[in-house]
Amino acid sequence: MKWLYLLAVVIWATSISAQNSPIGVWKTIDDKTGQPKSWVEIYEKNGALYGKVVKLLPAATTDKCNNCPGDKKDKPLIGLDILWDLKPYKDYWSYGKIVDPKDGKVYKASIWMDGNDKLKVRGYIGISLIGRTQTWHRVR
Repeated sequence: MKWLYLLAVVIWATSISAQNSPIGVWKTIDDKTGQPKSWVEIYEKNGALYGKVVKLLPAATTDKCNNCPGDKKDKPLIGLDILWDLKPYKDYWSYGKIVDPKDGKVYKASIWMDGNDKLKVRGYIGISLIGRTQTWHRVR
C-alpha cells in the first residue's frame, strides 16, 4: 500500500512540474489580427530549449521561411526550428534566438511561464528593453 501511495505522489508531482514547464505545444497568436497562426512545439535538446512549428492554422501568412538566413532560407515552416538555444537562467530561459518567418529577421529571445497555460515569448534587439512580447497559449 505504501508503494501505491508513493507512486501516486510521484505522478502528481510530475504532472505539477510538467504544467510549469514550457515543454509542450503552444498556439501562437498574430499580433495584428489576434487570430491563432500556428502551433509550436517547445522541446529540450542538449540542455537547451528549441521550438519548431508543428501545425499551421488558417491565419498563417506564410508556409515557408522565405527571407530567413542561412539553412532556414526557403524551408517549409512545418518542422522548422523558429526558436533555438534557449538556456535556463533564474526562473526563465534566455540567450537564445527567434526568427520571424514572415520577414526572416532573427532576434535574441527569452521565454517565461505566465501561469500554467501561458508562455511569454520576447524577441529583442540588443537589450531586452528594445523588443516585443507575445503570449502563446498551451495546446491541450
